[in-house]
Amino acid sequence: MDPFTTLGIPRTFDVDLPAAERAHRELSRALHPDKFVRATASERRAALEKAVEVNEAWRIVRDPIRRAEALLRLAGVTVGEGTEPKADPAFLMDMLEQREALAEAKEARDRGRVHAMAQGIEARQHEVERAFADKLARGEAASLDGTLGELRFYRRFLDEVSAIEDEL
Repeated sequence: MDPFTTLGIPRTFDVDLPAAERAHRELSRALHPDKFVRATASERRAALEKAVEVNEAWRIVRDPIRRAEALLRLAGVTVGEGTEPKADPAFLMDMLEQREALAEAKEARDRGRVHAMAQGIEARQHEVERAFADKLARGEAASLDGTLGELRFYRRFLDEVSAIEDEL
């Protein structure tokens, strides 16, 4: 499935999310079961299948990692956590140090430090997303699977931060 075609939006990483959400809502409204009450069983089934596809397309497009995976797949690049190249050892060491510092901040119940660390990682994530979009626009999709791995690390870190913030 091509989620961009399904939603009728450009196939790009820099998605206009409000426009994509509007497209999703319009398609969902057009495919609503109430519109197919008098339709045949096969027409109702087809509308339901299309509605499921539209909803999945929206879930993919609104998530930067899933959107990146979809774009790489559409460019012919095999993606998945098991198929990505090994991350740069310096990057891995840095992430290990970041996680240790986060654990220390959690232990000290230092909300300010946890928040500051999250902001730093979010800034790095946005830089990587920008670089991803630029490389993809230049047709360099094959070189991006490592970048996708970095985005996954940032996502996991920020998920951990959210859990810590909820706990504190």
